[in-house]
Amino acid sequence: MAALPQRQQEQVQDAVLAVALAGVNVVSVLPYRGQLHPLWLALMLLAAQGIPLAWRRRWPVPVLIIIAAARVAYDQIGFGFAPLPLGAAIAVYTVVDRRGPVWRWLTAAGVVTGIAISLSAPGHNEPYDAIYQVMIFATAWAAGVLSRAKRANLAAAESRAERAEAELDRHATRQAAAERARIARELHDVVAHHVSLMAVQAEAATSLLPGKPEQAQRSVEIIGDTARLALTELRRLLGVLRGPSERLETAPSVSLGEIGGVLDQVRGAGLPVELEVVGTPGPLAPGVDLTAYRIVQEALTNTIRHARASRAHVTLRYEPGYITVSVTDSGPRLGGLNGRTVPRALLAGSGLGLAGIAERVASCGGNLTVGPTPAGGFAVTARLPAR
Repeated sequence: MAALPQRQQEQVQDAVLAVALAGVNVVSVLPYRGQLHPLWLALMLLAAQGIPLAWRRRWPVPVLIIIAAARVAYDQIGFGFAPLPLGAAIAVYTVVDRRGPVWRWLTAAGVVTGIAISLSAPGHNEPYDAIYQVMIFATAWAAGVLSRAKRANLAAAESRAERAEAELDRHATRQAAAERARIARELHDVVAHHVSLMAVQAEAATSLLPGKPEQAQRSVEIIGDTARLALTELRRLLGVLRGPSERLETAPSVSLGEIGGVLDQVRGAGLPVELEVVGTPGPLAPGVDLTAYRIVQEALTNTIRHARASRAHVTLRYEPGYITVSVTDSGPRLGGLNGRTVPRALLAGSGLGLAGIAERVASCGGNLTVGPTPAGGFAVTARLPAR
């Protein structure tokens, strides 16, 4: 059987309370019915001090007025043996719990007035009458204040929990976006570099056939080696996209210590590259090490794809707390390579090369400078914090 909604449950509870309290009021005076004249009026006023509680949550102020009027009328008519004013106390508790400060203070004034009127009626001049009525209504008032405070604290805690959960969701979204951007940069750098080398070697093999088969074969071998390297790095990168329950077996991230392999690939593509190390190499943070490696790789890839350069120069300058990576070539943009024509589709590129370098440098807190050189070439220079 399905549970009732909370509001319906509250209505049922209030109805049971109202009927029970009305029944207790009536039963408590039945032994003295011979002294209650007229009996029907006394019973009606006693029932009126309980039945309205069935609607106390929906209309707390009208319910309090009806019950208070019935109680005052019962006392003023002179019926003896009045039961405890529990109905009026519960109505006071509900107003304090459910209504604002104006109604609460009006209720306090009404309670004081009602007690004074009841005590002025015949048969209610004993001190204990005032004491127990004040205690009953003070307890009801305190209970209403506590219930109101508890509900406010719960609402505040729920609000804080919702804000914290929303902030966690925003943080997770930002983290996911940053991770996607990082993976996109890695994939672009790996694919762009190796595919550019393979395209250049394919063009070289085409131009060497059929007159120079041995040189063409060497170009084809370079294409195969480069393709295998590209697949290895792609498998490593795609490993992070697997489910967390899978055990990943991936190679460590590349670093400047392996930059010789990139230079050899570029030289194999027909572009002479010189490496110059200035200063004493020191330890770098893993992210900075990877960024420096990718800057060299991407800058040389751009030279192969977009320049008619006869040579390139890579400088790694180590300073206290910093490393400066500089890649300079000797040729203008949008040309061929050593007299060979590069396909237009290859020249178009993805547009992510320099943008990817800029994102990497910014993520490390470094500075990037790109632009033409006085000699007519192009230079990419990044100064990165070592830690």
